[in-house]
Amino acid sequence: MSEDVAIRIRGLKTAYGSTVVHENLDLDVRQGEVIGVIGPSGTGKSVLLRAIVGLKTPEDGTVEVYGDDVTGLQGDAMRRVQDRWGIMFQDGALFSNLTVRENVMVPMKEHTRLSKDFMMQLADQKLRMAGLQTSAGDKFPSDLSGGMRKRAALARALALDPPILFLDEPTAGLDPITAGAFDKLVRDLQRALSLTVFLVTHDLDTLAATCDRIAVLGEKRVIATGTMKELRAIDHPWLQDYFSGPRGRAAETGAS
Repeated sequence: MSEDVAIRIRGLKTAYGSTVVHENLDLDVRQGEVIGVIGPSGTGKSVLLRAIVGLKTPEDGTVEVYGDDVTGLQGDAMRRVQDRWGIMFQDGALFSNLTVRENVMVPMKEHTRLSKDFMMQLADQKLRMAGLQTSAGDKFPSDLSGGMRKRAALARALALDPPILFLDEPTAGLDPITAGAFDKLVRDLQRALSLTVFLVTHDLDTLAATCDRIAVLGEKRVIATGTMKELRAIDHPWLQDYFSGPRGRAAETGAS
């Protein structure tokens, strides 16, 4: 694998029973980039994320992370690989019966042997990195606003200092101002920590504000990759509808 490729996917096939979601899908995710993954509903954007991180077993193909084939790993082998990434799921997926601080500590308890006091200190550090005050750590997820829950979920994804960050619809359900602030936070963290970010989104503003490249899913595979400007130039009906409408033009203008 080339040194500048963090994730390489070749010939990926995923299915649920007789329903094939992806077939012969290829994609390279470059080290240190933010790549946005888009596509019409039902094209398997979140399924692709789940296949990469081992939550969905592919029917065929390979997924390499830093040159290691992670397809089908289980047990201790999979847990060692999981140290390389953090995941922020679409709804945050915080444990409702744990405080925010305890939520951030969950990956530390699973993957390290650090003392409880040190884990608490690290959790507070991650909360501050995600733009929350440490006092938020004493609260439960139900006590937080939607934007704060997203930030808490991001703090948990960063708990183990992973080089790769997976974000599934990170701004879904947020108002434009809160979503814009979250986009800036992701971009600032990516630059400060040299993260590789795999970001599933429908949000044109998020694509414009955070992504270096965009991968478009369709027809059970990746049909195009490139910048927003490059994708707008492709003569494909869905791409033209998506990027060349008023919202697409406004998003690109705002990013330039």
